[in-house]
This record gives sequence, structure tokens and C-alpha cells, in this order.
Amino acid sequence: MSYAAVGPAVPAVPPAAVLCGVGAWVPPRVVTNDELAIRLDTDDTWIRTRTGIRARHVLEPGQATSDLAVEAGRRALACAGIVAGEGVDAVVVATTTPDRTCPGTAPLVAARLGLTGAAAFDVAAVCTGFVYGLATAAGLITAGVARRVLLIGADAYSTIVDPLDRANAIIFGDGAGAVVLRAGNADEPGAVGPFDLGSDGAHEDMIMVAAGGSRQPVTLDGTSRTDRHFAMRGKEVYRHAVTRMTESARTVLSKAGWKTDDVDHFVPHQANLRILCSVADDLELPRERCVTHVESVGNTGAASIPLALADAAARRTLTPGDRLLLTAFGGGLTWGSCLLTWPTLPTPAPPHHQGEHRTP
Repeated sequence: MSYAAVGPAVPAVPPAAVLCGVGAWVPPRVVTNDELAIRLDTDDTWIRTRTGIRARHVLEPGQATSDLAVEAGRRALACAGIVAGEGVDAVVVATTTPDRTCPGTAPLVAARLGLTGAAAFDVAAVCTGFVYGLATAAGLITAGVARRVLLIGADAYSTIVDPLDRANAIIFGDGAGAVVLRAGNADEPGAVGPFDLGSDGAHEDMIMVAAGGSRQPVTLDGTSRTDRHFAMRGKEVYRHAVTRMTESARTVLSKAGWKTDDVDHFVPHQANLRILCSVADDLELPRERCVTHVESVGNTGAASIPLALADAAARRTLTPGDRLLLTAFGGGLTWGSCLLTWPTLPTPAPPHHQGEHRTP
């Protein structure tokens, strides 16, 4: 009797995370620069010159971050061809403005989308939240924990920014963007990665809401107005943001063996137009390759990158095979970047349908 030679087992190639759907939503109410000028010592020209922002969307009274996330998630699922309530193993919500301190927002969002039973949790990395969430969702797929993941970046900064704060009230808006990831192959369009992630907690006070956590609980008699609201040291943030986003972008390009000339579209966190242009210039990327949406929605935190992706896809700026560089910077301090090649997708609904825009 003879026996065939048996060699060592060949390990299975782990699946890659592949983007297969995108969607976004912003609330209908639009706040223009002229409206802000009524209550702040500013005007439209001053705001546009320094930020590039013309308007932003804000929640109506009674709405919350989960309302934004649910609508964006629903649109991403529809783009991916997923029937509501089916085929999603995990829901990840990246946000700095959860509905409540406890519990997380993701389980509520999952339930409202008919995904009860799916794993669901929040990611808190401020404006880098979507990139951190993307790496987390990809990890769930690569580890075999999930076959499909719905990742949503959603923030309602109007709920934490002091409306009388001239420096920050002009910058931030509310919105949500979402993507669906599925298990696939690393060499197919839509595969995400590699990633570069980093942080520096020594600068936690550079971008902060001081009160509301275990370090400084909110009290009725001892919490100042300043401590209850979002605070940011703008000049220092600008310097760190440009440096960290540029370095992270270069790192992830090096990991993939890409050159800047290989990048068809640069999709940075939509902080403000000056930061976006400075990072593009430092990377020696032509500014026309920079995907922006900040002009009409402002800085939407963790929602900004998926909002920009959904808007660009709806306008058909992105075409299958385009190579994208994503990079972000936020409080923590946190930063991160990743790469992907744009897949073939149905054209998603724009973040706001015609007729949805309105001013008070």
C-alpha cells in the first residue's frame, strides 16, 4: 500500500473588507453665514475667507444623532442592495455626540434599521472616527467575525457647540455618512487598506468638551458654560492637523507602494478648506483632486469623509477604478489614513434630495 505525501496545511487567505454601498444624510434645516452674522460679530466674507464654509445643516429640536445615522444607514443599505433587516452582522457608529452617555447609540440605530441581533457598538475618535471605524469594521471581516458590516459616521455638533462661540459656531454642522463593507478579496475594487492610525493623548485639551464625563461630571451649580461646550485651540489644531494628516497619508502610501501621482482623489476630513488645501499642497497633490463638501455642510466630524464620498458618488465624480486616499485628524489627538480603489456602485441618493433644503 502506498500513501501520497502530505505536506503542511496551507493557511486560508483571510477575507478582505470590500466597500459595496455608500449613503449620507444631512438634516433639512440650513444655517447660512448671513444667519450666523445676526447673532455673532462676523459676516459672510469673514467666514468664507477663513474656512471656505458657506452654510451648514443643523438638527431640528427633538432630533438626535441616531436620527441622522438611521437615515444615512438606510441609504447605504439600499445602495448595497441589502433588504432592510437582513444580511448585516455588525453595526458600528463613529460619533462624538451619542444620543446618551449610556448606552451606546449603535444598538438603537441597528434596531431602528431592523438589524436587532447584530453586533453593535460605538467608536469614539472624534473627527478621525470614520477612519478608525473603517479599520475596526475591516478587522471584524478579516477575523471572520462578520461577513457584512454597516459603518456610520454621525455627529450633531450643534448640540455641543456654544451658539455664541464665534470661533466654533461658524465651523461645525450636523450630518451622517455610511458605508457597507462585505467580505471579499484584497485585489478587487472596493477593498479597503492598508491603514495608518495614531494618537497623542498628551494634547487631549487641545480639542475638548471638559465636563460631562467621570473626570468632571456636570453639576447644576458648579459647571461653567465653557466647560459644558466644545472648545478648540484653533491655531494649534491647524498646525497639528496639517502635520499629522500629511505624515499619515505619506505612511499609508508607502505601505501600499503608491506614489502621490497614483492618487486620483484625495478625500480628507472636511475640517475647513484652508486645512484641506494645505495638506494637499504638502503632499504635492493638485488641489483639483481634493474631494470637498465642506462648503455646503461645514465640519461634520466623523461624518465628514463618508458625506464627501456619498456626495462625490452622487455627482458621479468618482468612477470605478479611481484610487482614493482618505485621511483624518481629530481630538484625542487622533489621526489616520487609508486607501481604496473605488468599486462599481449604483449612484447613491444625494445627502439631501431636491426640495429638502430649507432655511428657517
